[in-house]
Amino acid sequence: MGKDVIIACDFASRDQTLQFLDRFQDKKPFVKIGMELYYAEGPQIVRDIKARGHQIFLDLKLHDIPNTVEKAMRVLSNLQVDMVNLHATGGRMMMEAALRGLTKPDGTRPLLIAVTQLTSTTQEVMEQELLIHGKLEDVVLSYAKNARDAGLDGVVCSPWEAGIVHEHVGVGFVTVTPGVRFADGDAGDQKRIATPEKANEIGSDYIVVGRPITQASNPEEAYRRCFHEFCG
Repeated sequence: MGKDVIIACDFASRDQTLQFLDRFQDKKPFVKIGMELYYAEGPQIVRDIKARGHQIFLDLKLHDIPNTVEKAMRVLSNLQVDMVNLHATGGRMMMEAALRGLTKPDGTRPLLIAVTQLTSTTQEVMEQELLIHGKLEDVVLSYAKNARDAGLDGVVCSPWEAGIVHEHVGVGFVTVTPGVRFADGDAGDQKRIATPEKANEIGSDYIVVGRPITQASNPEEAYRRCFHEFCG
């Protein structure tokens, strides 16, 4: 498994998204389709981008009772994406159900990863608003172990937890890390952040980068810089 940069295509429409992707002629980047774009355009936008040759991380963060999630994953399995996620807080039964739904009769499926704690969440927010009183990195690690035991392929976590996840859950357990910003960039609403270079050093397998690339004056150059800093 090689490292890669995933561009978060958090656009409001199909036209905006395809115009952005048209700028990348030399390389078809791995892209993330999240709630904003999926809710605006539906599953057809996934098919359109896949037909252009991009790998796709479908970031819908499912979280519901096991039966509902299993059925939803069965529908999503037909979109031929490369990675799908859900919330680890749904518990092992939900994650196991998701895995059943996502797996096709021939045994093939996309990578399935679980969101641990959002990169906008701080220790204070977790304790005072979510009423979770463990140390943040211990909570992330516990959720990662639950995901592994449920048969999932990895987790979404901040770059700062990627190393401990690999250390305690397994080197082959995938870490997908948002919250990546250039050293000279704006953190925005992210709290637990790192540069692409630092994310690589700590142990992220994939970094998800949105605004530092999509809102750059030269997105192609920003992508190349990010890829170089992270992948070398």
